[in-house]
Amino acid sequence: MWVNLITMEEIFKTVSMYLATGVEFAAALIIGYAAVEAAFYSVILIIKRDNLQSHKEDIRLHLGRWLALSLEFLLAADILRTAVAPTWNEIGQLAAIVIIRTVLNYFLQKDIDAAEARRGNQQPRLSSDDNI
Repeated sequence: MWVNLITMEEIFKTVSMYLATGVEFAAALIIGYAAVEAAFYSVILIIKRDNLQSHKEDIRLHLGRWLALSLEFLLAADILRTAVAPTWNEIGQLAAIVIIRTVLNYFLQKDIDAAEARRGNQQPRLSSDDNI
């Protein structure tokens, strides 16, 4: 009976590690996509030189939203990694990571909200249909 419990625990731990790796991969894809998209719109903005300040803010806010989402994914991956029989050291590390990422996300969201308030709560203007 103990053999089955140990085996099940090891299986659950292995599955959790694979899931965490997958979630981290998703976060990396989100960050990569956001960076490429922001770079693309920045290049278009540099070429057009039309209403630079307003569009720079649009790009920054759009990138910030993607980064905030990726932080949530990374936090989920960290929780998955410590879900199965964590040690006190792992719990302490997770707590530090949660605090750091939560603070980063809080200030990022606060910055996004403040920028949107300055713009008059307009929707972001970045899309494939928009001309920057």
